[in-house]
Amino acid sequence: MILKLIILAVAGYYIYKFFGGKLPSIGKSPEEKKLDEDTLVECEKCGTYVTLKECIIIQGKYYCDECAKK
Repeated sequence: MILKLIILAVAGYYIYKFFGGKLPSIGKSPEEKKLDEDTLVECEKCGTYVTLKECIIIQGKYYCDECAKK
């Protein structure tokens, strides 16, 4: 009986590792994902795409340099 539990635990571990070894997170929203500096985001006003390091964030919305200056 103990041997069956050990074999089942080992098999479960290898199945877990085979599928990536990560458990799904329940409480995170899409906004909490980490964004790289070269990720493209859309300007809220004009709709052009700029990189995250080139954009300006105002009240949680992304703007290009030209629209943020207006």
